[in-house]
Amino acid sequence: MFNTFAYAAADTVRQIAAQTAAAAQESLFVTIMKGFSNLAVPIVLFVVIVLGFTKKVKVYETFISGAKEGFSVAVNIIPYLVAILVAIGMFRASGAMAYLTQILSPVTNLIGLPAEALPAALMRPLSGSGSLGIITELMTKHGPDSFIGRLASTFYGSTETTFYVIAVYFGSIGIRKTRHAIASGLIGDLAGLLMAVFICHVVFG
Repeated sequence: MFNTFAYAAADTVRQIAAQTAAAAQESLFVTIMKGFSNLAVPIVLFVVIVLGFTKKVKVYETFISGAKEGFSVAVNIIPYLVAILVAIGMFRASGAMAYLTQILSPVTNLIGLPAEALPAALMRPLSGSGSLGIITELMTKHGPDSFIGRLASTFYGSTETTFYVIAVYFGSIGIRKTRHAIASGLIGDLAGLLMAVFICHVVFG
């Protein structure tokens, strides 16, 4: 009986040690990623400025010229932006999103994509602001450090607003024949989503 108790105690200690090591490893990974993300933007800006001076490019004047062009582009895309936002609003308000989520959830559960995160994944190719709103709701409900919160954040950064780009930017410059752009964009979105699910399961369990 004493041996049984000793084995049980040793097993409990091993489990606690394994959990502690996993938590320490996760916290180290999170710390490294936070440090990298905080430094990424300043480093990119610094490299761009240094390369500009190295190639003798007038960095400030070029920036001002691009800003002027950006303002005119923003004015040109307003009609297309309004159209796609209205269409997305109708899609969500009609209940089609909930119906589509219900149909696809048995399939997505097989690949490890929780049903709670599926609406954000479906909205992402349509609208960045719409998917961001859904992800914000997920963060509020489940927490930013939950698996669902981390998964939603990961596939938000690894996919693109394909239909939004096609409707707004292609329309603003008069491109009517998109050819393979939509198919290529959606394949890229699917690949980004699957890899996000895989990486999150590997890293965060």
